[in-house]
Amino acid sequence: MTPGEPIAAVYDKTADVAAPPTHVAIIMDGNGRWAKVHNLPRAAGHQRGAQAVKAAIKAAVEAGVSYLTLYGFSSENWKRPQDEVEDLMGLLRLYLKSEIKTLHKQGVRMLIIGDRKRLAPDIITLIDQAEALTSDNRRLTVTMALSYGGRDELVHVAKLLAEKAARGEISPDDIDEDMFARYLYTAGTPDPDILIRTSGEQRVSNFLPWQLAYTEFIFLDILWPDFSKQDFDAAVSNYLGRDRRYGATRG
Repeated sequence: MTPGEPIAAVYDKTADVAAPPTHVAIIMDGNGRWAKVHNLPRAAGHQRGAQAVKAAIKAAVEAGVSYLTLYGFSSENWKRPQDEVEDLMGLLRLYLKSEIKTLHKQGVRMLIIGDRKRLAPDIITLIDQAEALTSDNRRLTVTMALSYGGRDELVHVAKLLAEKAARGEISPDDIDEDMFARYLYTAGTPDPDILIRTSGEQRVSNFLPWQLAYTEFIFLDILWPDFSKQDFDAAVSNYLGRDRRYGATRG
């Protein structure tokens, strides 16, 4: 497999080629800049970004990816202007109301990770309903990180394990990487094979710091609202041309 090879060949299950990645994570960056470039309000950028989410999910399904994790709203995003936060929450409500039934019909499972306590009660209810409706679907698991912060997640796990140790349920010596991972928000989901970030920025921005330990990074110089199936396929093609060693060397 070489970069630029037709993506259909990559996913031809009968051909002697690499399998698609199991898990793709995406930092969806650039909505505001896209709106500025097009002389539109930031809300229009977020609305166009929601269309790119649909494209990414469709591309993941067609590629045979099993898990897709999208960084939708960080814990730091609460610091944005109130009107922008309200626009984002309104868009989230609309998405949860209008798209979940379609995703369910497509066999997509929806999960939400992050600090739900900061979300409005009606949004929490919509999330619970979406997760319950799609819980048995296995074609693709889409995880949306909302009100999510990676360091907050690690502190959350540390507190849980400290409380268990204080109650005598575990010994501090029992705590290892496997135990720690079982208490992450992403427990039960394999770590990402690829992290894609749009907008040209090259940082992880407090996204999945534990889970990205051996992930391949792909940074794209496009804004999220312009992200397409072709961009998804190109990123996967790039990934399949890499040699993942997980800290080891090839003999």
